[in-house]
Amino acid sequence: MAGERDLQKLLSGMRPVLNPGRYVYCTLPGKVPAGLRPVVTVSEAEGPTVVVAQEEADALGLPYDYLAAWITLQIHSALNAVGLTAAVAGHLADRGISCNVVAGFHHDHLFVGADEADRAVAALQELAARQP
Repeated sequence: MAGERDLQKLLSGMRPVLNPGRYVYCTLPGKVPAGLRPVVTVSEAEGPTVVVAQEEADALGLPYDYLAAWITLQIHSALNAVGLTAAVAGHLADRGISCNVVAGFHHDHLFVGADEADRAVAALQELAARQP
C-alpha cells in the first residue's frame, strides 16, 4: 500500500498518538550493546546515536540530557511526501515546542520535550482540525 502524498490529507488525517513512557537520546562510543532495544538508531561519524526508553538507559548507566515524549502520526505518509515535516515542526515551533522528527516507512515520529507532550498533541490535533 502506497503512503499518502497529499499534504492536506496528511495533516487532516495525522491522528497524533502519544506513546507511553519517556525516551532519551544517547550517543555511544562504539557499537550498540547487545540487548539494547532502541526505537531509533542513527549512525554518525562520532558513534551511534540511539533513542531508548529512559528506564533502559538508566539500567545500563547511559548518560543523556534530553528527556522526550514520543508522538506517532498515525497516517501512512509516503516517504516522498512534501511538506508534512515542515508543517508539523513549524506549527509546534510557533507554540515554542521543539521537536525531532524521524520518518519510518509507514509513519512519522516526533520526539518532543517530555514536559511539552500534552501541549504538542493538542497543537497537532488543532492543526489537523483546521484542514478543509
